Amino acid sequence: MTKLLGKEHLRGLKSRWLRSGILLTVLIVVLFTVAVSLGVRSYYYNAVRTGLSTKAQSASNFFTGYISQTYSQYYQSAYRYTESFEDKDRLELQFVNSRGMVEVSSYGISAGTTPGTQDVQDALAGKSLGYWQGRRHGTGERIMAVSAPLVSSDGTVIGAMRYVTSLKLVNRQIRALSAAAAGVGALILLAVLLSNFYFIRTVTEPLTELTALAHRIAEGSYGIQAQKKYDDEIGDLTDAINEMSAKIGESERTQTQFISTVSHELRTPLTAITGWAETMAYDDTISGDSKRGIAIISKESGRLTKMVEELLEFTRIQDGRFNLNVEALDVAGELEDAIYTYGNLMRQEGMTVEYTPPDETIPLILGDPERLKQVFLNIMDNASKYGRVAGRIVVTIGATGAWVVIRFRDFGPGIPPEELPFVKKKFYKGSGKERGSGIGLSVCDEIVARHKGKLELENAADGRSGLIVTVMLPVMNAEELTI
Repeated sequence: MTKLLGKEHLRGLKSRWLRSGILLTVLIVVLFTVAVSLGVRSYYYNAVRTGLSTKAQSASNFFTGYISQTYSQYYQSAYRYTESFEDKDRLELQFVNSRGMVEVSSYGISAGTTPGTQDVQDALAGKSLGYWQGRRHGTGERIMAVSAPLVSSDGTVIGAMRYVTSLKLVNRQIRALSAAAAGVGALILLAVLLSNFYFIRTVTEPLTELTALAHRIAEGSYGIQAQKKYDDEIGDLTDAINEMSAKIGESERTQTQFISTVSHELRTPLTAITGWAETMAYDDTISGDSKRGIAIISKESGRLTKMVEELLEFTRIQDGRFNLNVEALDVAGELEDAIYTYGNLMRQEGMTVEYTPPDETIPLILGDPERLKQVFLNIMDNASKYGRVAGRIVVTIGATGAWVVIRFRDFGPGIPPEELPFVKKKFYKGSGKERGSGIGLSVCDEIVARHKGKLELENAADGRSGLIVTVMLPVMNAEELTI
């Protein structure tokens, strides 16, 4: 049954269906089979008992009319009656004397025995039909016996006429009918199982598809639509999710268009502010707090300019204008160039980048050098902001199997564990005090993903020794790699 239910491992709706519907059906089928078996057994046993009782009563009434009071005449009459007994191939006819011993038997072998069963005792004592069912002494064969009293003309019970039949054929018939009932029950169970399984599939498969679609929407695939297969509650759910996806997609496009428009509009005044700030910085007539204010203006305008560039990069990713210029790339050389470029700026702020070139040769990768350098610079910029107190960043590069692995580690406070799953999402800023747009890591993650790589973040040690950012990029091999 587990195999029939598939790879869902009996969880959710299928598990509830199994526990409630199928188990109940199995119980009903089992009870049906048992009831039929007991009913068949009762019917056949009652039929045999009724038949024997009727035959015994009729024969007893007929025979007692010819019984004389002498034992010899009784014995002779019983012997002659037994000799002419027509059903001796199916039944055993016994004449039992008043002491309970078999005087004459149609099978012969029973003569001289004393059954001592309840039917004989009832017939000899109560002047009524006696009934007994059990096993024959010596052979263990299951039998049924009915005894009718033989009453003389003066009212004295002088013996009993006993009919004995084997239940072997009856039990065989009962077993056959019980097996047939079990077979019918199994067919019913199979039909219920198949019909219910088909029904549950019509419920779980659309729900599984809708769940996967909802996950894709949650991951950023806004606007995608699910195919409506049923005009029922599941169909209504499909319509609701499609409507939600369409509205989110429209909202996302509006947001992206707004960001793009605002970012372009901000570039011109920011360029002017930066230009004038740099011009005024070289004016010898400006000094003191004014000089310091101009430096702050220049720094903040640079920060805003970077934020605008990140926003524009984000909008290019969102509307599909983000492309890679792929080539065979020495990623170790690109990393060293990025460290050299950014290292000088970091030294001015009192920070150092600790980097030791790898001993082994780093394999080539397929990549866009400008985009990957953008990733490296962005990660180091974040590391310098959050790890400024420790004053250093450690960068390593190595090859592991089919991957080139680059790690950046700062020695700042790290990221709270509950925020780690969200830091790569766009516009997520977390609880840190450092300022930023919240899309830098999102852009980096997109660039690395387009290189068929992975960008992973984890806290070092117990979370108090900084953050480790790992970039994994696939090495070139003999197969075609398309990006």
